[in-house]
Amino acid sequence: MTSLFKQPLNVINVGIEMFSDDLKKQHIPVTHLSWTPPGQGNIEVIRALDKIESNASLQEKIAVANAQALERIIQSQPVLIGYDQAINVVPGMTKNTILHAGPPVAWKDMCGAMKGAVTGALVFEGLAKDLVDAERVAASDEIIFSPCHEHDCVGSMAGVTSASMFMHIVENKTYGNRAFTNLSEQMAKILRMGANDQSVIDRLNWMRDVLGPMLRDAMTFVGEIDLRLMLAQALHMGDECHNRNNAGTTLLIQALTTGIIQTNFSVAQQKEVFDFVASSDYFSGPTWMAMCKASMDAAHGIEYSTVVTTMARNGYEFGLRISGLPGHWFIGPSQQVIGPMFAGYKPEDSGLDIGDSAITETYGIGGFAMATAPAIVALVGGTVDEAVDFSRQMREITLGENPNVTIPLLGFMGIPTAIDITKVAASGILPVINTAIAHKDAGIGMIGAGIVHPPFECFEQAMLAYAQKYA
Repeated sequence: MTSLFKQPLNVINVGIEMFSDDLKKQHIPVTHLSWTPPGQGNIEVIRALDKIESNASLQEKIAVANAQALERIIQSQPVLIGYDQAINVVPGMTKNTILHAGPPVAWKDMCGAMKGAVTGALVFEGLAKDLVDAERVAASDEIIFSPCHEHDCVGSMAGVTSASMFMHIVENKTYGNRAFTNLSEQMAKILRMGANDQSVIDRLNWMRDVLGPMLRDAMTFVGEIDLRLMLAQALHMGDECHNRNNAGTTLLIQALTTGIIQTNFSVAQQKEVFDFVASSDYFSGPTWMAMCKASMDAAHGIEYSTVVTTMARNGYEFGLRISGLPGHWFIGPSQQVIGPMFAGYKPEDSGLDIGDSAITETYGIGGFAMATAPAIVALVGGTVDEAVDFSRQMREITLGENPNVTIPLLGFMGIPTAIDITKVAASGILPVINTAIAHKDAGIGMIGAGIVHPPFECFEQAMLAYAQKYA
């Protein structure tokens, strides 16, 4: 033993990472093996896994169901077919309905950013005379609050969607279902980040009166846009299509331009639209969200399937939906997003994880495809090696790869697709999400971006519910 410690050491540390940190401080080579026990040590989750794994008949049914879910995701061909106001196209939308991101949440439990977005939307819709009155209206029984996901929609950040907002209309040509999301306000001081002053309302009015109608009319000339093909191109050009959309926005506006210039809007108004799109690369961000939603909904409701079809956050709670357990949300607390802050802000200024945009990771892009977009680390933090490792690691908790959307840096591997709750529960590996950070208070907006993971509680609940129903 004495002779062992006189030799140069190459240490492999398993478990608690602080031990490897101490060795690094002593300049001893150490490799840390990130490992957690199955179920993160929760004996009930371990028993649920054992029940499922020991039941050969159930295993066969799961394999068949999951193969069907994976095929539905891969074979989905979402196309952009138009734009219109929510009241005209979104199922269940009424003039006094406000849709929001994440699982269901009451007004009293909404975070600052969501409350800011709700009050701004009420003023925009003429349902309140000012922001003070909007708080009264929101707290009354006059407004119907409902998750975007329960209306075939997704919403970025606060996700607040109201009747007169223009929506993308995305159709899954393979399976016939549709998905919707509102237009990008671009970045920083915007409604979806909780900002709600007059400049925000003025922009929403312009989007309703000029941008939305122009895009609607343009699509009558364009016809349809193959979003899956465009997504594959954007990833090969350096996007991950959640928080980096430089290529995707260029491709999307290129496809729309021939239609825009044929509309009856004035040249000055067309220039306003082109200038607006050029103001930020995020213009195509919502488009990918609706594309992913259309694909994942096609895989929802398959009996026995263990595939995650929804990950969504409302700034208060994180929610999952599982293909084989339709009609249920599995909930845990929203987490703190870790990443660079804009100048003048500190981590304690940030709100908790929020938004439906994690539908991109549920499909397999965003955080799952960061190997396609090394430059994303400048926004969300970390290193290029970590970005590449995330894409490799996510393959361990998914059922397969999507050959239609590939990652050049990893030998054109398909994006990791179809998160499996049993793989997450057994490995302890949590899905990675890259996302923006909104201020914790209403009225301010975006203050940074970073990396976050779902709370394991969501997967615990899903595993126990699945075992109770099927095992």
